[in-house]
Amino acid sequence: MCKQENAMKKLKFGLPKGSLQDATIRVFKRAGFKIYVSGRSYFPTIDDVEIEPVLLRAQEMSRYVEEGALDCGITGADWVLENRSKVVSLADLVYAKQTSVKVRWVLAVPEKSSIKSVKDLSGKKIATEVVNVTQEYLKKNKVKADVEFSWGATEAKVADGLVDAIVELTETGSSLRAHKLRIISTICESTTQFIASRQAVKDAWKKRKMDQIAMLLKGAIQANNMVGLKMNIEEKNLDKVLDLLTSLKDPTISNLSRSNWLAVETVIDESIVRTLIPNLKSAGAQGIIEYPLNKLIY
Repeated sequence: MCKQENAMKKLKFGLPKGSLQDATIRVFKRAGFKIYVSGRSYFPTIDDVEIEPVLLRAQEMSRYVEEGALDCGITGADWVLENRSKVVSLADLVYAKQTSVKVRWVLAVPEKSSIKSVKDLSGKKIATEVVNVTQEYLKKNKVKADVEFSWGATEAKVADGLVDAIVELTETGSSLRAHKLRIISTICESTTQFIASRQAVKDAWKKRKMDQIAMLLKGAIQANNMVGLKMNIEEKNLDKVLDLLTSLKDPTISNLSRSNWLAVETVIDESIVRTLIPNLKSAGAQGIIEYPLNKLIY
């Protein structure tokens, strides 16, 4: 009876529509889940009958999760703060070295503006998507300013003199510099979060399912830009080869059927492999095999 009830359960999972969508689907694929998005449909399919996915804007995700309309979802930590949502964070999913990294909400003004710090914004007008986050920042700095919501084209508003400053999302600051804007401070930093409702966390089956997904997603992210290396070496050359290797833990070493020969296996950053392999070969390694990783679970 218990197995039958569990088989009927579904995890309502919110996937972010927009800038995080493609990166999220790629990470899910590396974690072992295939997600199919059809045209403009907000209801993708996934090759897991226990998951019921829906596409939502990241800005709205935490609100629907908090209300219990969704059991869990993926969104930015900034939108959890902006919506003041009371949700549970199950995992920090920094999509490192992919399309989405840690981002910042920054306070920016025109290059020629006389505004040098947040204190100079007293009585000024600021445009942003994150009104609550900005107001909280101003409050901490004891500055009173007019903060208005911006639907987009925020950089243009400050460039045209409609507002005195903006709070905008950036990774490198290059877009702001292109619009001749100068960053005067960072409001907050944000990473991608796997969040859940408090009700879902209290459900043993849903909590177990979400923990499994979180583990696989984190494993997929950890494996990104990492590769496995296998090689055979003569025992007398072991120390030379080990000196060249940097791995997560000590390399795995096992005896070969051939006397005085060993097999060495390790995990390493892909960026150094092209220089490492020739050095390993010079140190006596033979039969070197490089292979990709989908998941890396600590």
